[in-house]
Amino acid sequence: MRGGPRVLGIVLAGGEGKRLAPLTQDRAKPAVPFGGNYRLIDFVLSNLVNGDIRQIAVLTQYKSHSLDRHITTTWRMSQLLGNYVTPVPAQQRLGPRWYLGSADAILQSLNLIYDARPDVVVVFGADHVYRMDPAQMIDQHMQTGAGVTIAGLRVPRSEAGGFGVIDADAEGKVRQFLEKPADPPGLPDSPDEVFASMGNYVFSTDALLEALRADAEDPHSVHDMGGSIMPMLAEAGDAWVYDFSTNVVPGATERDHGYWRDVGTIDSYFDAHMDLVSVTPIFNLYNDRWPILTLPPQLPPAKFVLGGRAEESMVSAGAIIGGGSVHHSVVSPGVRIDRGARVEESVLMDGVQIGEGAYVRRAILDKNVVVPPWARIGVDLDADRERYDVSAGGVTVLGKGARALL
Repeated sequence: MRGGPRVLGIVLAGGEGKRLAPLTQDRAKPAVPFGGNYRLIDFVLSNLVNGDIRQIAVLTQYKSHSLDRHITTTWRMSQLLGNYVTPVPAQQRLGPRWYLGSADAILQSLNLIYDARPDVVVVFGADHVYRMDPAQMIDQHMQTGAGVTIAGLRVPRSEAGGFGVIDADAEGKVRQFLEKPADPPGLPDSPDEVFASMGNYVFSTDALLEALRADAEDPHSVHDMGGSIMPMLAEAGDAWVYDFSTNVVPGATERDHGYWRDVGTIDSYFDAHMDLVSVTPIFNLYNDRWPILTLPPQLPPAKFVLGGRAEESMVSAGAIIGGGSVHHSVVSPGVRIDRGARVEESVLMDGVQIGEGAYVRRAILDKNVVVPPWARIGVDLDADRERYDVSAGGVTVLGKGARALL
């Protein structure tokens, strides 16, 4: 950051993403496509780069090929200025073992920190949909002199059981870090709310190194950033919370200010897509003052022929709506929708083929899925459960390259 501390960005992208199956059957969770042109990893990388953090290591592990390829082909930074975004696979520097947890992933990658010699290490997760200016969080971190600053999202106390909860005083100093508590204390200024951890952290380098070493020596630790490192630093009185609601992103509207979604399940992934397509979207991808960056495919514009139409939908380049209709859906590059087909409230990924007269509703179709003429998906969920994956919320999912049954 110009005139400020030297910052290294570390993105934790090694999770398996089991709850997103079958979308993660052969790809890492951060590589899952989103919003037509993007991958989930593009959101965190865009936030870091827009926030002037230009030296970024992405720690990968499971099924990382498509993620590595996306990073190396899309996220090319200026070498002249010393900038880079680089994938770093598990290297087993401390012995023949995989990462034991997110803290262990950083411990096994300490060479990155030693080489970069940063004053501050920003550690962010890789699989959330949001906009955030990390520079504002870093500014607070430097002002407080904290060992770690934890990004906190205000959520109702009734929802706290699904998060790591940050118990902080009125000044923002963290008293304790609670993992999925049943009855957490409310906020000093809002007793019915809590700070849920967003999984985004800003560390002073020395504090991070000391905490990782102490954690590595603890035989009872789970070696996780939220489950191990945060409680340790909170107990030491060296942690502060950053209120995400105070983050101001250029171009944000009142409607999408403070938007953050953990898309860790099929239903939350589906709901996040539906947030994109309304007339006034809850999350606005069209904010060009804080763009979500990616490298779109080199394809011609979308085409609508034979009366094809789309309403309250996003249609990507290369798609051809050939007489069919699309409603409240996200259509990715290269999709084909034939005469008389109807698609409602669905997510169609690259290369999906919808045959004549087919009907698809409340569905997620992964890359290159083929729906033959007159097939029905999402109409009879009992029948769908016998053939496909169906989420708890009633979303039908077909994995990559599947062919729907008549």
